[in-house]
Amino acid sequence: MAAAAKRRLLGEVLQRLGYCKADDVKRALRYQQENGGLIGEALVQLGVIDAVKLTKGLAKQSNVPFVNLSKGNLPASVVSLVPREVAEEHGILPVKDTGDALFVAAGEPLDPFTLDNLRFALNRNVKWALATPEDFERTRKKAYGEGGESGRIQAGARGGAAAAVAAGEGDDAPIIRLVEKIISDAARAKASDIHVEPLADSLRVRYRVDGVCHEIENPPKNLQGPILSRLKLMANMDLSEKRKPQDGRIKFAFQGRSLDLRVSALPAYHGESVVMRILDKEESLVSLEALGFEGEDYKRFENIIKRPNGIFLVTGPTGSGKTTTLYAALKELNRPDVKIITAEDPVEYNIPGINQCQVHRRIGLDFARILRAMLRQAPNIILVGEIRDLETAEIAVQAALTGHLVFSTLHTNDAPSAISRLIDLGMKPFLVSSAIQAVMAQRLVRRLCPACRKPHKPAEADLRAVGLSRSDIGKAVIYRAEGCDDCMGTGYRGRVGVFELMELSSQMREMIFREESMERIREEAKVTGEMTTLQADGLRKVLQGVTTIEEVLRITQRVDIA
Repeated sequence: MAAAAKRRLLGEVLQRLGYCKADDVKRALRYQQENGGLIGEALVQLGVIDAVKLTKGLAKQSNVPFVNLSKGNLPASVVSLVPREVAEEHGILPVKDTGDALFVAAGEPLDPFTLDNLRFALNRNVKWALATPEDFERTRKKAYGEGGESGRIQAGARGGAAAAVAAGEGDDAPIIRLVEKIISDAARAKASDIHVEPLADSLRVRYRVDGVCHEIENPPKNLQGPILSRLKLMANMDLSEKRKPQDGRIKFAFQGRSLDLRVSALPAYHGESVVMRILDKEESLVSLEALGFEGEDYKRFENIIKRPNGIFLVTGPTGSGKTTTLYAALKELNRPDVKIITAEDPVEYNIPGINQCQVHRRIGLDFARILRAMLRQAPNIILVGEIRDLETAEIAVQAALTGHLVFSTLHTNDAPSAISRLIDLGMKPFLVSSAIQAVMAQRLVRRLCPACRKPHKPAEADLRAVGLSRSDIGKAVIYRAEGCDDCMGTGYRGRVGVFELMELSSQMREMIFREESMERIREEAKVTGEMTTLQADGLRKVLQGVTTIEEVLRITQRVDIA
């Protein structure tokens, strides 16, 4: 309030600058009373001052500099610091970067709230200067352009971020083309995630390819604010909110198809960390055969999912392909005579012919509530994204016992542990033993690159670590990862599933009912249930030349060596 009280009248400021006299101000006030408008506009219309003098007076009144944009040329490196959307939303134009502060020009005085929002959005100390409205608008058009071709950068997949910013002066801001290039290069490399991570003195960008993070050439640190702002704008997030986590989605066109990116922004010490998960329907909706099932396991899986009722659970950690497996099963079962309803958080892919429901916890629409409602829709098959609590588990079991086939996921390390997990949630053992048809644990291992894999004689210690001997190998050829241009030097290209399918036998159901230990149930599953463990399935793929011993050891527990 004190600052507002000291604000001088514009007429007084213009008089002190020598641009007009007291009589001119009185004449302008009478003109203003008769015709409306502002006193500065009245002085211009009366011919007392011109637009430049009026702007200088307004700048003096606001205690900010006047900037002359009559030449209308700004360095591209400065323009790239502010995304076009941010500039248009706040009515500003970047004109100078001193390192300590970014100076922006405005065609009219900025209020403190706009300035605060800019500082949040750009993650910079922002100061402003005033320009004439005509010069401001003309320079803005030159700097950002109006419509037209975006002029995307055609640099290679491993090209530098700095080159992307410097390339061309198209109609779109260079920062927009840089963000598009980061996403396009990730999709071209078949990455599952893009990680944009602010560090103390750099902005790190990493792609997760085949489950492993790879760092690309980092953009300059001074582009951190514009890049993060651009991503948040694309994801429909609140630009001014930088203290709370936010979630959003981006639709991105790539090579004639639409990619869906799930975006998460998390406040961190050096700025917001943004992770984008790339959901490519064409790449991810695969058939059961493409998942990596082997012979008898594939036949057993097909038979299980075609049963009329019961629960089929898929277990594994985040990123192990559980959703992909469930979608593959639904794709196999999706027919006009079958009604399928899903409850998902979130709905990752839209599948024609299937009724998919999105969880919205803010309005109380959780898995349990959707599950109760969908039972009144008379479905044949139900998919519940995840069983997280007793209420959801109980409804799923009741659905299975009343003639529905239920698919869902759990976070457990192996298949037998899913039984103890449900009992730990509070389920009665007799209900678990009655409702569960089968449980499948899974992991993803990287496939060897066929262009550069090399025959390899593993060390005795590595063989013992996975429970193999020389005699077990026989005539099979074991390969190691080498690395070439096709696989970006990693030696791997693509991933394949490793599975542990446990089908409940009558003996196992009795053991669950008697609450016997998971170790005994696990041993029984190997004998009567014909369960192949995760490690055994992984070793099968090693002997087939699909992956390496190192990959199997990465996703399974080592065998104790005596």
